[in-house]
Amino acid sequence: MKMILSTTLISVILLFISPFPEESNGSTIWNQWRGSNRDGTITGGNDWPKDLKENHLRLKWRMKLGSSYSGPVLDLSTVYVTESIGNKEAVHAIDRTSGQLKWTYQWNGKMRVPFFARRNGSWIRSTPALANGKLFVAGMRDHLICLDINSGEKLWEISFPQALKTPLPKFGCVSSPMVDDRYVYLQAGAGFVKIAQETGQIIWHILRDQGGMYGSAFSSPVFAQLLGKRQILVQTRFKLAGVDINSGKVLWHHPVKAFRGMNILTPLPFKKGVYTNARGSGAHYYTLKHEGNRWKVEERWAHKSQGYMSTPVMHDNHAYIHLRNKRLACYSLNDGKEVWMSKQRFGKYMSFILKDENILALDERGLLYLIQANSKELIILDSRRISNQNTWAHLAISNGQIAIRELNGILLYDWGKPSTKITTLSSSKQ
Repeated sequence: MKMILSTTLISVILLFISPFPEESNGSTIWNQWRGSNRDGTITGGNDWPKDLKENHLRLKWRMKLGSSYSGPVLDLSTVYVTESIGNKEAVHAIDRTSGQLKWTYQWNGKMRVPFFARRNGSWIRSTPALANGKLFVAGMRDHLICLDINSGEKLWEISFPQALKTPLPKFGCVSSPMVDDRYVYLQAGAGFVKIAQETGQIIWHILRDQGGMYGSAFSSPVFAQLLGKRQILVQTRFKLAGVDINSGKVLWHHPVKAFRGMNILTPLPFKKGVYTNARGSGAHYYTLKHEGNRWKVEERWAHKSQGYMSTPVMHDNHAYIHLRNKRLACYSLNDGKEVWMSKQRFGKYMSFILKDENILALDERGLLYLIQANSKELIILDSRRISNQNTWAHLAISNGQIAIRELNGILLYDWGKPSTKITTLSSSKQ
């Protein structure tokens, strides 16, 4: 598979610092938002099946749960998944083989989002992260918990409104924590924080805003290698920034206009710049220059197409994205030209995973698509309904299995080998 320069460099770097081994089939575990490299891409391992039919995609087990928008994460033996139920939020550890519950940890987490967003629910949104035998879970009330993955024991916790004297985010904590070998990074506390995994100590707190209704980010950070400098890309409600990993210094920043500050998708590094797309202002590609100690940002191209909540995947210098108008589209990242846009409309949200030249896409309506990453036209290789519920959470793939978080449950599918038993279970807290 052809890989763009920046993604390749990030993969090489994270390979050396990753706290997780590769699995036996060569694919990495799904340990955080959009996978181990946070780019929605899987490399190595066995080839994906060519279709989504029963003989290739078989339900292994399903567990009923309370509502959640958080994507599942997986290590070699366990699926970790969150829920909101009553006045509580919870995270469950579920055995990948049997579907049996290993442990549950609960905390007080109920809150109500503003009335105009309430029809979409007030349940937990942030996808957890795994590193060094620890699970990091961000709750709606701007609350980060660190748990031991074997026992479910709480190791430490941070209430950012209490620790940093910041207002509660009106839409809840939406950003998903990012991990490396020693730290966890999160857009919380009306800013962006770096935290020691071992102790829960806040190392730095930057990019501060007013929080509440008009601060408190919707996006999630990602590592990038740009102009020879490894840094963190952070998109706030109103701007895009590059941050020095060690010091927390903001290396550069540029405003990104969006309707009501709805900068939601994760920014994507590409060659010498960054791609993003926002409701209201469309797509942008910013290039960087580094002269002495100064970084300069220039907009190389813009396009009127509006992204919304779905972060695209990149293949062979093209971005494949689900737009606010519910269509799929392909854009050349070199010049910003629209290569194709589908006539077909899909759901309100779609999550993507890319491997080689194929994209697995989960539609919010419970439909799973296998799409060819073709820059000439939309080619849907296969599709299948896998849930009768909404599927807003990001799908996850690990070692020949696909985890799907439907609105009120978690499903695990074997992909490529038949399952001998299908089990339906309930969590102990139902």
